[in-house]
Amino acid sequence: MDYVWLVPFFPLVGFLLNGLLRNSLSKPLSAVIGSGVTLASFIVSVALFMQVKAGTTATVVLFDFISFGDVHIPFAFQVDQLSVLFLLIVTGIGFLIHLYSTAYMKEESSLHYARYFAYLNLFVFSMLLLVLGANYVIMFIGWEGVGLCSYLLIGYWFKNIDYSSAAKKAFVMNRIGDFGFLIALFWLIAKTGSLTYTDVFAKAGALSAHDLTIITLLLFVGATGKSAQIPLYTWLPDAMAGPTPVSALIHAATMVTAGIYMIARSNILYTLAPYTSSVILVIGTATALLAASIALKQNDIKKVLAYSTVSQLGYMFIGLGAGAYTGAVFHVMTHAFFKALLFLGAGSVIHAMHHEQDIRNMGGLAKKLPVTHWTFLIGCLAIAGIPPLSGFFSKDEILAAAHGKGMIWYVLGVLGALMTAFYMFRLYAMTFRGQFRGTHEQAHHLHESPAAMTIPLVVLAILSAVGGFLGVPAVFKENAHWLEHFLSPVFASSAALQHHHELPHSTELMLMGVVTALVVAIVAWAWSKYSRYEKTAGENTGIAKVLENKWYVDEIYDAVVSKPVNAFGKLLGKLDKYGIDAVVNGLGRSVQYASRQVRLLQSGQVGSYILLMVIGMIVLLALQVFLKK
Repeated sequence: MDYVWLVPFFPLVGFLLNGLLRNSLSKPLSAVIGSGVTLASFIVSVALFMQVKAGTTATVVLFDFISFGDVHIPFAFQVDQLSVLFLLIVTGIGFLIHLYSTAYMKEESSLHYARYFAYLNLFVFSMLLLVLGANYVIMFIGWEGVGLCSYLLIGYWFKNIDYSSAAKKAFVMNRIGDFGFLIALFWLIAKTGSLTYTDVFAKAGALSAHDLTIITLLLFVGATGKSAQIPLYTWLPDAMAGPTPVSALIHAATMVTAGIYMIARSNILYTLAPYTSSVILVIGTATALLAASIALKQNDIKKVLAYSTVSQLGYMFIGLGAGAYTGAVFHVMTHAFFKALLFLGAGSVIHAMHHEQDIRNMGGLAKKLPVTHWTFLIGCLAIAGIPPLSGFFSKDEILAAAHGKGMIWYVLGVLGALMTAFYMFRLYAMTFRGQFRGTHEQAHHLHESPAAMTIPLVVLAILSAVGGFLGVPAVFKENAHWLEHFLSPVFASSAALQHHHELPHSTELMLMGVVTALVVAIVAWAWSKYSRYEKTAGENTGIAKVLENKWYVDEIYDAVVSKPVNAFGKLLGKLDKYGIDAVVNGLGRSVQYASRQVRLLQSGQVGSYILLMVIGMIVLLALQVFLKK
């Protein structure tokens, strides 16, 4: 496993080549470099996966990185079941998105085309560092790297002020979460003397409940930023300003799952901190429901998918809060398949519609875009949880874990699942069914996307259809949950401390059947209702208007946070200008004035100098007399 360094090395080379030579590279060469290095990383990741699957894990130390006092932090990679699974997701999905981008971004100039692939490669490199690091420092380097790359990619079309503002919003909100993460790292060093996973986890049992709660809550603050949970979720929908393949890369398989990976990696800390786990369960449930409700009335095809991502991330946190670490990681994997498929399918639609994103101006695209239509439908079925597609198995595992925490969590989880089915098939029906509602010019130019875009769609559709069979629950077949068996060494310590409430198979099957029937009914309703959609003026009123405006959360943040902070900043600016600057500049002017006046004494006239000497002597004599008295 000494060759593990090749996995992040290839994308780094791609970034350097495309970044430094962008003025001289042709578009085909930039695409080959950008996609080729990601494919090379995927091949190496497959080789590592095969070794881990055979039972070999290792920590590979490359060099000593930080050393002070008794603290030693090496630059090291940890190759185990959890890291190689994420390696396959990041490099596999990443390669498909790179391939898709070669056609989607073809209208860009050679210079910007190379810049785009340089940013993508740097993003993949950072994400690989995050999941491969054997300690929290290497994870944090990758953590900050993906934050930087998200800023660069979201604001890729930087001449558009709105896009630049969205990039800044993502960057600032992530920094808020990262500050909590950083404090947690300092706390860990103070309490354990190390940031290496094996050392920290070995000493976790000796930490006090207070320290564990504080550390895990601070780490969770970092996760709420990266993985877009309440209250730091509003950056992700705005991140749709970037190119559609960027949306697929950031919001499906990589950056937004960083928080889930971090908590899954730190599972023993959270198992020993039940209060924090309860907080995660509450925040995850609230996020899943809030984002799903907003998605019900969004009309931008990418915004629907963005809020869907926030909602699905909420489900992953429900799994983590309920202690179902395998279920959360399972949903990360299946979500990577169907959400990347849906985003890339949306990109294909936008490409065919000549950059139109409002689904009210679409309709009837099934005949014109057959491959996009069928693959998009598979993605919708998967995310809705229709058996036997992947989303059914992973979401059911999370709902079962929620049931173990209480019926209320299960009911709320099912409510979110029903809203998911509704808004996804509203999106599908308004886009692909009924009559075309766009312009005559758009109708004239409708066409299926090129092979470089449709091949990734087909591959992702297949994965979305069959990926769930890696986690078949015991209710169908004993010991069929391959992923649970594969990840068991990573979660073994937590499993030994947990006491899961096992549902009777008959009860579990009944709940599955009821939920599936409800989902199918919701799908049929949305399909029927929106297949005949016609545009009308002022169609949203009351609560629908509130949902369309995203519960006015951005406006509330602006009024409660942004405006007061900006006003305080202006006040400090005036204090600086008329207070501090006035004092400093006044002193300077006083010295200048005094110097000019004293300078007048240097007249060059000997008589004046003698007079000043006499005056000085008189002053000295007077002082002598006064002091003696």
